[in-house]
Amino acid sequence: MANRYAALLRGINVGGHKKVPMARLRALLEGLGYDGVRTHLQSGNAVFAADGGNEGTHAAAIEQAIEKEFGFAVDVLVRDAAYLKAVADACPFPAADLEPKQLHVTYFSAPVDAARFAAVDRAAFLPEDFQLGDRVLYLYAPDGLGRSKLGAKLSTPALNRGMIATSRNWNTVTRLVEMTHD
Repeated sequence: MANRYAALLRGINVGGHKKVPMARLRALLEGLGYDGVRTHLQSGNAVFAADGGNEGTHAAAIEQAIEKEFGFAVDVLVRDAAYLKAVADACPFPAADLEPKQLHVTYFSAPVDAARFAAVDRAAFLPEDFQLGDRVLYLYAPDGLGRSKLGAKLSTPALNRGMIATSRNWNTVTRLVEMTHD
C-alpha cells in the first residue's frame, strides 16, 4: 500500500517571486510517478501517494524537478501522514480555543533543541509564546503572524542556520492532516 505524504514548498508565489502554478506543480508531481496528487492553496502545499522512498528521497526528487521545470531552486520538506497527524495532536496550545490565525507551525528539516532558541527572551514577547516539538516549532501569536514580533525574531537566519524552515498556519496544518488521511 502506498504511503501518503505532504510536500511543503518554501517561499513560492510570494510577492510575485518564484511563481509555481498549482496545476503545473500537480502535473510535475504526477510526472514523477506520484499518485493522488492534490494541492492546497497557492503557497506550496501538495499531497501525494508513493510506493517506496522516504521523506528525504521524495523531497530531493521534487526539488530537482522544480529546478528543471521552473529554472529556480525551491526548498522542499516532505512529511508523511503519520508525522503530520502527530504534530497536530501534540500541539501544546489549546488549538480548539484559538482562531487559526493565532497558531502557526514551523516545520524544520532537522531536529531542533532548546539551546538553539535559548537567547530568545520569551518574557519580552508575552503573551506570544512558542514551544518546540518533533522537528517543529509551535507559535502562539494572538494578533496573527503578520504582527508577531516573536514570529519575526524566530524566523531570523541566525536561529534557523543550517536548516530548511517553513511555516504554516493552523488551518493549513489541519487541512494537510485531512488531505493525507482521505
